[in-house]
Amino acid sequence: MDGVERDRIGRLERTGYGNAWGARMNGQQTSGGQPGPADRARGGPIRIVIVDDHQIFRTGLRAELGAEVETVGEAASVDEAVEAIAALGPDVVLLDVHLPGGNGGGGAEVVRRLATVPEARGTRFLALSVSDAADDVVSVIRAGARGYLTKAASGAEVTAAVTRVHGGDAVFSPRLAGFVLDAFGAGGGETAAADDELDRLSAREQEVMRMIARGYAYKEVAAELFLSVKTVESHVSSVLRKLQLSNRHELTAWALQRRLL
Repeated sequence: MDGVERDRIGRLERTGYGNAWGARMNGQQTSGGQPGPADRARGGPIRIVIVDDHQIFRTGLRAELGAEVETVGEAASVDEAVEAIAALGPDVVLLDVHLPGGNGGGGAEVVRRLATVPEARGTRFLALSVSDAADDVVSVIRAGARGYLTKAASGAEVTAAVTRVHGGDAVFSPRLAGFVLDAFGAGGGETAAADDELDRLSAREQEVMRMIARGYAYKEVAAELFLSVKTVESHVSSVLRKLQLSNRHELTAWALQRRLL
């Protein structure tokens, strides 16, 4: 190991995730290191990195997250985040929008800089910010994040969102979804042209489809439409099958393209 690499590991250790990186450099495996194929095959907690410039928030969030996730690293700036994520290859990153460092682009810059990094190819980003400004929401989603929650979310809600993003869904706090829909050309009041695909869905399936595509959870759809959660799940399965889609993320993209939301 040369002097440059030793300096790099030293910086990682000072930000709280150097032990895992050092173990990887020595060919070892730790609970915080990137798992090998056998670990992946067994299944296990979703590996996350928390990126926020407030240590108290990172510590509190880490304590509130469920057993479904394992925090393997933290970072407090754009540059620290890029280095940590490239080193650790987490499944999901919880990413604040406003971060110091880098070129001033905050969380969106982190996502863009990692887009071409092989070690982060499978990493998905979930924005978690105190900001609910439309510009912040749209900028990080355009960069490639798969969802956006405000910090009003509970630990259980963040855990559920991480699980959904890891599974391929797009997740938004309900009142923020409209910003994304407007930004991608699906503003309110626009009427979608009828097409053969939409005609395949019943009226109830169309109602469920629109809410699911906007990022609502099954329980929220059930409460709004006075249905059981099991009935909502059945409708979603039917919608995905009829439209030949694989998951909620694809459903959201499909609905946006047709200006259905």
